[in-house]
Amino acid sequence: MFSKYLQQYPASFHPFHPFASIKERDAWDGLDQELRKQLVTAGERFLEYEYPVIRAVDFLEFSRSGNREHYEEKLFARRTALNALVLAECVENQGRFFDDILNGIYAICEESAWQLPAHNSYIRDTPQLPLPDVTRPVIDLFQAETGAVLAVVHYLLQPALDSISPAVCVMIRHELEERIFIPYLKEHFWWMGDGHSPMNNWTVWCTQNVLMAAACTGLSEDQERMGQILQKACRSIDYFLAEYGEDGCCDEGAQYYRHAGLCLFNCLEILNGITADHFAPLYQTEKVRNIAGYIEKVHVAGPYYINFSDCSPVAGRCNAREFLFGKRTGNPSLMVLAASDFKDSEDALLTGEHNLFYRLQTVFHYEEMMTFQPPEVIETASEKNGKSTYYFPSVGLFLAQNEHYFLAVKAGDNDDSHNHNDTGSFTLYKNGKPFFIDIGVETYQKKTFSPQRYEIWTMQSQYHNLPSFVGCEKEDIAAFPYAYACPFGPCGDPDLVGVMEQNGPEYAAKDVSYTLSGPCPSISMDIAGAYPDTRVRSYQRTVTLLEKDGVLVEDHSECGGLTPVLSLITYEMPTWNEEAASLSVGGLGSCQILGAASAVVERLPITDKRLQTAWKHDVWRTLVTFEGTELRLAIH
Repeated sequence: MFSKYLQQYPASFHPFHPFASIKERDAWDGLDQELRKQLVTAGERFLEYEYPVIRAVDFLEFSRSGNREHYEEKLFARRTALNALVLAECVENQGRFFDDILNGIYAICEESAWQLPAHNSYIRDTPQLPLPDVTRPVIDLFQAETGAVLAVVHYLLQPALDSISPAVCVMIRHELEERIFIPYLKEHFWWMGDGHSPMNNWTVWCTQNVLMAAACTGLSEDQERMGQILQKACRSIDYFLAEYGEDGCCDEGAQYYRHAGLCLFNCLEILNGITADHFAPLYQTEKVRNIAGYIEKVHVAGPYYINFSDCSPVAGRCNAREFLFGKRTGNPSLMVLAASDFKDSEDALLTGEHNLFYRLQTVFHYEEMMTFQPPEVIETASEKNGKSTYYFPSVGLFLAQNEHYFLAVKAGDNDDSHNHNDTGSFTLYKNGKPFFIDIGVETYQKKTFSPQRYEIWTMQSQYHNLPSFVGCEKEDIAAFPYAYACPFGPCGDPDLVGVMEQNGPEYAAKDVSYTLSGPCPSISMDIAGAYPDTRVRSYQRTVTLLEKDGVLVEDHSECGGLTPVLSLITYEMPTWNEEAASLSVGGLGSCQILGAASAVVERLPITDKRLQTAWKHDVWRTLVTFEGTELRLAIH
């Protein structure tokens, strides 16, 4: 699609002019006064800033211990500081921030590598090299993004930097040539696509930033070179889109929409910017419109989103990119969500954002979002959206909402990008508050993207709202990679082990059927195929959103002598009343459980920093052992 449009482009490439440079004072001086004040204040925090020292041993730490946080904190701190200083100088235009800007440019240009240690390899899914090879740069997410940051600084400040010394911009262009443009055209990195290897957010995220680096440094003046970059970029975008479902569902979850769908958006913005809107019709294609609108469909309320895979339930506030994507694709309800989120955000100006281009989009659409008032008909449509029901066949995601409940059920398979073994799991919010939850993912570490990934507890089906099957002998544990010691079995026998779901495309839900219309939307499936033990012959799950009175989950199991034990994960502390067969979940509601032999409640401590951004206290797991073959949950 993109390659075809490029071939049809008849003219020369235009200079890229997305925003005003520092010399275009009317635009900067005309910004909202409160916005200008906030940008200057944010920049003042970094006057006389000591950019963190990045040592070789910091890069080595990942290969030695698996920790990636320490290095990344230093790397990202340098870029966010530079961004804040540049924006403050563009607003004030008095030269007060230039010394610190120069220090930042030089610090970043002098780094041995811009890629992360966790990405320091040349072949996909191979061990990372302990230190970077400066003669052969790796273009990963943050090599490309750093190139984009420096290119945008070059675009904004070139005349002012040249007045200090032309050597500064010469250095930026030299580093971009050696680290971005030459390797981009010479090498083939996996994320570029070849029609065989599966793509994910990397493809458009890296491509967006390479395009940004080329466009913002005036590479369009070299028509042949720019044409080569665009040809490669458009092929990559086509590979990315070929794997994306027509329904627009991001199989990496709402959080990764920001790196997938929104990076596709900015690819289009840049391509249109250098071709006089030649690519603009692509905004109106069904797939692109569906990709744009996905984020609105999975938004629950406030900060909460339906999550699965490596996505957090607190997936980030919408901002200018979502607003503009809605505007370009004719989706005013997405604009409503983005403008509302922007106004409510505690960090509307994205002060922690590494990508300076995103921050400029926010700055120059600040007033439009702050004053956005949709027509009354759109407000009515937005209110009605709270009762919408969807099924995304590309991922197997079912969504159903009514006045009080937002239900999600994940069918599909265990082969999503950033996969968790969660086939068949359900998530439920009541009155916008988390009821039955998907925990999310801990801080990324070396094990996260390795053969040991599913040793991490949050990846396992036993920590989703799913059954495990108890009854294997301990010696059987070697036969099933995801078996585990299970002291909560039917007799509390610690010599028995349980079997969890396994990862891979063959571990999938079967016989999926759903009803979207009518007062009680529902989905039904058999998830036995998600488990490696052939004794699990059938596990039929039907989940129904009732018209007025909650959710009904009906499970039927045929498992050859094994005993199903259902995990139920809640945010609020549950209390089990055995006599009433009822699980009370904080003050939020209750779950009547019929067919249970026993129920055991345990605390799941939330100690990881990334999880703590979503969950402000510990979460809970209730282990419900089947009495027979049937279990019925009536959630109110």
